[in-house]
Amino acid sequence: MRYLPLTDSDRQAMLAAIGVAGIDDLFKDVPASARRQAPVDLPLHAGEMEVERRLTALAQKNLSAGCAPFFIGAGAYRHHLPAAVDALIQRGEFLTSYTPYQPEISQGTLQYLFEFQSQVALLTGMDVANASMYDAATATAEAAAMACRITKRTHVLLSGDLHPHYRSVTATALQYSGPEVEALAPDPLGTEDLIGRIGPDTACVVAQNPGFFGHLRDVTALAAACHAAGALLVVAVTEPVSLGLIKAPGQMDADIVVAEGQSIGNPMSFGGPGLGLFATRDKFVRQMPGRLVGQTVDEDGRRGWVLTLSTREQHIRREKATSNICTNSGLCALAFTIHLSLLGEEGFRRLARLNHAHAVLLAEKLGAVKGVRVLNRTFFNEFAITLPKPAADVAEALAGRGILGGVPASRFYPSYPELGEVLLLAATETTAEADMDALASALREVL
Repeated sequence: MRYLPLTDSDRQAMLAAIGVAGIDDLFKDVPASARRQAPVDLPLHAGEMEVERRLTALAQKNLSAGCAPFFIGAGAYRHHLPAAVDALIQRGEFLTSYTPYQPEISQGTLQYLFEFQSQVALLTGMDVANASMYDAATATAEAAAMACRITKRTHVLLSGDLHPHYRSVTATALQYSGPEVEALAPDPLGTEDLIGRIGPDTACVVAQNPGFFGHLRDVTALAAACHAAGALLVVAVTEPVSLGLIKAPGQMDADIVVAEGQSIGNPMSFGGPGLGLFATRDKFVRQMPGRLVGQTVDEDGRRGWVLTLSTREQHIRREKATSNICTNSGLCALAFTIHLSLLGEEGFRRLARLNHAHAVLLAEKLGAVKGVRVLNRTFFNEFAITLPKPAADVAEALAGRGILGGVPASRFYPSYPELGEVLLLAATETTAEADMDALASALREVL
């Protein structure tokens, strides 16, 4: 048989061996509100053609990014992906490769990871970068844990302008390992005082630039305050294209930089997979999670690459590992490297300028709509507006008109009613002016 389902007696034997009374006991840490109480509303079995038809009908209910004016960002961004990226990453040697434990037969994989690390270090303005992580949210958690190891302190301060997913993942990842995570209230106006909250127990401050609500900030003074107090500064970046235009975190004295690499080389894909970027200073390299590819020479003097400082749990270190997250999104890292190589430095800067110009034009058009107020003084390709109606209702009404008109802040912060009228909007190089006019016109109707 192709599939071998377990019998009731098999299940009982397994549960007895584990030492639990029933299957529900295996999920006791999952809140009851998050558990489905009934089966999914789908047939229990069907023929292949029937399944294809049913799933196609379900998919057609989606309003996808490529089929409508699209202004959604909030951590995942739509960019044009050159056809060469997809063509190259689908080559068999890339799709079927795994962790390059044997360098003598993995030189191609190791070389592109080395180039990826070099690109990330250049973009972030840091000394060294690892060979990618799962995504930016888990990378943020790893950065906080790394800061606690380095400083031997336990207080982690998270900015209110940090992406809420990064905040929640960091709190979840560190809840049983000792550090105390303090997450400040959402900061839609970009006015919070992080410096005044740094104390003697602070291991690190985690700030985001551009922030979740789009604000740009110079964190140089924040970095100085952290260092004066013996703490580290972690800077998170959700939109790496911004690094083609704004000052790199390393140039503002950040100690650790984490970022989501999805924007470069990778489609949004309904939210994943992501690509975690992680960079730091040379002096902290032995505390950096993940793995590092190094360049060397063989006994004949030929250039080659090897894994070095591999501190993940499966790389022998076990309980001494700096990270227990084993996924490094290698294929996504390759897509990132190919796309960035195709752009080149000047092309990347032009892409960033185009993103910013489109966002400025969008802000001008929406700011002219009665009842709309742009909250940002500065932004890159994403900003926040306030509306005279609940933003969630407005977004639904826009979707009904065939326009994906941003993300309500209340979707991320349901317990903050003061954010109910805040809407986040993003514009990239893919956003046409006709789409902006369609949004402005529909917004006037909805309001």
